Amino acid sequence: MTGAKRIVPIDIRLGTEEDLDELEQLYGSLNDHLSNTTNYPGWIRGVYPIRETARSGVLEGCLYVALDKGVIAGSVILRHKPEPAYQKAKWQADLRDEDILVIYTLAVHPDYLSMGIGRGLIDFAVQNACCSNVKALRLDVYENNLPAIRLYEKCGFQYIDTVDLGLSEYGLDWFRLYERLL
Repeated sequence: MTGAKRIVPIDIRLGTEEDLDELEQLYGSLNDHLSNTTNYPGWIRGVYPIRETARSGVLEGCLYVALDKGVIAGSVILRHKPEPAYQKAKWQADLRDEDILVIYTLAVHPDYLSMGIGRGLIDFAVQNACCSNVKALRLDVYENNLPAIRLYEKCGFQYIDTVDLGLSEYGLDWFRLYERLL
């Protein structure tokens, strides 16, 4: 394909245990791609994200998959439970965990990068949150993950603070916190 980027129309649904093999392959393909290009999120094959990441999300009923003609093109986990380091931040609104959704593990298969899948998953998260009477979406992003930071800011997320999530053993010292009030 040359020239313009192709935008893929996607269907998003709750992930199931039957999706775990394909999600594991997506995570592996993405981590291989990142290790061969610029690893903006700092993800590591065999460390994060892994099959257990998807399995936990499926069992909790909070992992969603984006499908292109039946193929998983991306996924996201939406939980009410923030990381402990979030407690240190001065958020725009003082909310209980049940009043927020935290975006975790937003992953797009390398074959679908720059085709609107990430944006579609964020738009879905906003819609899901609004339908659930959630008052804010929150997330953390590795400070060097510039493509994700640009996407989140374009989608209306406001920078809140930079925190240590305790991942320095992997070379990931600082994470930027973002929030979008609904």
